[in-house]
Amino acid sequence: MNYELLFSAAGILAMMGWLLLLASPWVPKWSDRIASLFIPCALASGYVAIVYLAPTTSGGFGSFPEVVELFSHPQAVMAGWVHFLAFDLIVGAWICRKARAENIPFWFVIPCLPLTFLFGPAGYLAFAMVRLFRKGLTARQLAHP
Repeated sequence: MNYELLFSAAGILAMMGWLLLLASPWVPKWSDRIASLFIPCALASGYVAIVYLAPTTSGGFGSFPEVVELFSHPQAVMAGWVHFLAFDLIVGAWICRKARAENIPFWFVIPCLPLTFLFGPAGYLAFAMVRLFRKGLTARQLAHP
């Protein structure tokens, strides 16, 4: 397997999804379909192919040393990378959908997206904070018109 080619292809595919999420206020149905379904399913298919066609022979998930050993294999690193690309994109798409459903201005969402792309859980945490802030702000505005 040519992991350099797979790495580049997976990255380009994921980046297309992230760019679509940035355009999601203007094309919400397309961003929902493509960035939260089609691209993650394509990445997931690649993940399954990597795991099935190039299984690792040592390492595992039972202990930290086993995980270190597992990720010493290029196919496991590639599978892990595709895994992160797919799940971070799914979380980014969820953030966009949730923000639309809760009428959160997209300006508050924009910083959360690159954080999610680069540092998955940090982006999710940032969006959770945005949601808490918005709910608190709305409650105060209702209490003091």
